[in-house]
Amino acid sequence: MSETAAVTKKPGWRVAIRALGQRKTGFMLLFGFASGLPFALFLGTLYAWLSEAEVELETMGVFSLIGLAYAFQFLWSPLIDKVNIPGFARLGKRKQWIVPAQILLGAILIALSLTQPSNSTMGWFSLLAGIGALASATQDIAINAWRIDVADEKATLDILSTIYQMGYRLAALVGGALGLIIAARIGWPQTYLMMGAILVAIGIAGLFAPDSATGEAAVNQAEDELLRSLRQQGELQPQVRARALAAVGTLWAVAIVGVVTFMYMSMAYAPEDRPDPTAFTITWGPWIIVATVVIPALIAGWLASQKAKGEGVLAEDLPPASGKGATLDHLYRALVMPLVEFVGRMGWSLVLILTVVLTYRICDSIWGTFAYPFYLGELKYTNDEVAFASKFFGVGAVIAGLALGGFLLTVIGRMATLVLGGIAAALTNLLYADMAVGGARMQAASDAIGFSRLIETIAPFGSDALARLTFTVMWENLAIGVAGAAYVAWLSSIVNKKYAAVQYALLSSLTMLVGTLGRGALGQMIEQQGYYPVFVLTTWIGLGAVVLCVAEWVRQAKMGQRAGVVAPEAVAAG
Repeated sequence: MSETAAVTKKPGWRVAIRALGQRKTGFMLLFGFASGLPFALFLGTLYAWLSEAEVELETMGVFSLIGLAYAFQFLWSPLIDKVNIPGFARLGKRKQWIVPAQILLGAILIALSLTQPSNSTMGWFSLLAGIGALASATQDIAINAWRIDVADEKATLDILSTIYQMGYRLAALVGGALGLIIAARIGWPQTYLMMGAILVAIGIAGLFAPDSATGEAAVNQAEDELLRSLRQQGELQPQVRARALAAVGTLWAVAIVGVVTFMYMSMAYAPEDRPDPTAFTITWGPWIIVATVVIPALIAGWLASQKAKGEGVLAEDLPPASGKGATLDHLYRALVMPLVEFVGRMGWSLVLILTVVLTYRICDSIWGTFAYPFYLGELKYTNDEVAFASKFFGVGAVIAGLALGGFLLTVIGRMATLVLGGIAAALTNLLYADMAVGGARMQAASDAIGFSRLIETIAPFGSDALARLTFTVMWENLAIGVAGAAYVAWLSSIVNKKYAAVQYALLSSLTMLVGTLGRGALGQMIEQQGYYPVFVLTTWIGLGAVVLCVAEWVRQAKMGQRAGVVAPEAVAAG
């Protein structure tokens, strides 16, 4: 998708209303819900079920492995962009992956409901959960690509991105807090049976969703056109592509072998010999990113520069490849071509884009790990109070923030909303800084607007301090909603529809990288200095990301001017 697509209609509330009435928007809500539900059930609620079943903590630790499917999903994203599933391609380019994944997930949840977890059955239970996590991560890749593919002037990319996140957050509430409430009344097997039935129903409904390319012939034709373009005059010589493919393929193969080996050791070895999942993610995770993203991006940059200089390119069209040549073309198209296209299109702007990707959500990704220790350990709130503030009221605030973000996207534009959301998300860290030193300002503000009285009415079980916690969480989550809506819309807008699955998966995998690496240092800082200076630091980090967003806004505006095209943000601002 072009960053500076021409705008035929001025953004505004009418655009939002028109988009909400589109068929694609309804399916986007369903797909967002289907994306968030398995994540909540496999990586959250399932641990509560296993705890009630008195499964050993050491055995439960193996379940943390299924989170790797989400952390490294980009490793098999080329399959979603390139491979057609026999018999399912007729559903459409993306639906051939989405629908089977949703039905498989539903079947796995139903199978789990028929299996009583215990120390003796954990092998089967773990296998089902592992397959479910892989299917869930695969579904996420395909749904993100579907959203980018089907967006148009009526069902805009900004609105679809916002609706997707709303569905995802609703699923987190249903599969998380609501799942615990349901299980306490009807039991865990019945709860998982119900959730499985919901996913199967969404999978069946997904059969009727639109797609960018529907029918096996259309999907194959689109793929053939991309492959034919590789052998046209001005494209890189096959031998040049083969060398680049060998380097990138080797790096990806090493990364995949490393992840698979780690998972095998963790599942098959004795508990005392198993590797530490957290250490693997922090120590080896960055190197996997370097091997599969950073170095291939440098190779792609070299290929793009060679092509721009006219070196190593074809002087005339070549006939279609066959045999080994066709295989190499397919592999190059899957692994290398998405990066070559992205790097070639962005040029040196890629440096700015990557810095935005690495820093925009850094406050959320770092702080999230320490939220419960802060609430429960430092501030001494109870589990019920934290659940009310963060799970029920907090999720509602995020959804409200997403709705506000979606509206702002249509009124003031994507980049303006991105900057505004970044400022709000950064400054809400100061609210927690006040909480860290007693929360007097938060309490006064809550009392002044009558919020404390409201909380006393709807949550009589909490202490007097519950209002200021809920007040703080509300503003933070509102800001997160606005920032999240703008960020996903921006990230979706800079990828190419032809390579949406790979490019989006690679960029989104980098989003939490710095946050993951920074948690150790932040934890040490908390131990040595306390929480207050940490919140001040994360505020400055967030504001630094805002400066980068402003630079990206300027870059897009200049690109639009050079191309003679009016960018959406320019129209909204005018």
